[in-house]
Amino acid sequence: MTLSTRELNRSLLARQGLLERSRTPALEMVERLVGMQAQVPENPYVAMWSRLEDFDPHELSGLIAERSAVRAHAMRSTIHLLSARDCLAIQPLTQDVLIRAFGKPRREGLAGADPHEVAAAGLELLRERALTRAELSPLLAERWPDAEPQHLGYAVTTHARLVHVPPRGLWPGGRRVAFAPTGDWLADHAPASMTVDDLILRYLAGFGPATVADARTWSGLTGLREVFERLRPRLVGFRDERGRELFDVPGAPFPDPDTPAPPRFLPEYDNVALSHDDRARIVGPDWPGQPPAGPRWIGSLLVDGFYRGRWRITDGELSVEGLEPTPEIEAEGKRLVDLVALNREAR
Repeated sequence: MTLSTRELNRSLLARQGLLERSRTPALEMVERLVGMQAQVPENPYVAMWSRLEDFDPHELSGLIAERSAVRAHAMRSTIHLLSARDCLAIQPLTQDVLIRAFGKPRREGLAGADPHEVAAAGLELLRERALTRAELSPLLAERWPDAEPQHLGYAVTTHARLVHVPPRGLWPGGRRVAFAPTGDWLADHAPASMTVDDLILRYLAGFGPATVADARTWSGLTGLREVFERLRPRLVGFRDERGRELFDVPGAPFPDPDTPAPPRFLPEYDNVALSHDDRARIVGPDWPGQPPAGPRWIGSLLVDGFYRGRWRITDGELSVEGLEPTPEIEAEGKRLVDLVALNREAR
């Protein structure tokens, strides 16, 4: 069966909670999305607001404060907001992806020091108290004086399983990025049992139907062709309009392709647009591209289910680029401004 781009779009929106808002608990939505892109601390709040009815940002912030959700490096070596149990289960599967991000210049900067040995020493320091990379690096330099200190810090944050501790990531949050060992920070939580096969099934449930290349783009993992072949008896198959093989989990939602899709303001980074090798199912041909660097409150606008515009909030005023706002877009934008105002007032 061949699926059109529009069919893929509506299926993705339904799985992502973007076709209609729900009253799903925030932690449940975080797990449904298999984590949320979070290198910009405010991004998960805008992303969740676009998906949940009457979303209260303090609910998500409270989950981070009580360690039920954490910010940590995971898929694509990128910072994600994950549930505690997903973090404990996923980080071991994606650790090699993060280690690969420690490139040749940083390895050379270690002046022969073994990055795994450096990471072990860094973990011992972080077990005593949470430290920023800038605080950690000079302490390690006492043991490895020939290495460049900043590379020592990066060796720890790429070769060890760590989380970012609050207030980073809270509402309204803090700027300081301090690290703690994942196992210590989440000692009160049991990890979900998860293999690479399980992770790919979770991905397909949230982002499918998808190609092997799509899953590789989302996760950063290699060797996924073998995983898909192993899973093939448990999956259903499709083709896209270009004839590429798509895999999916049975029973996934496929709304009518003509189902109305309301406008949705998304943050600067959202996995809905970063999790496929071919982004045609969500990035429309008229997409003007990411907003230029500037004030933090910037992002993208879905219209009829596709990326069609950019938005920015400056001094409490919303501006939209790339298209002429409709009354529906303006009403949704007003609600976004109210959300951002809450964050500004809380600071």
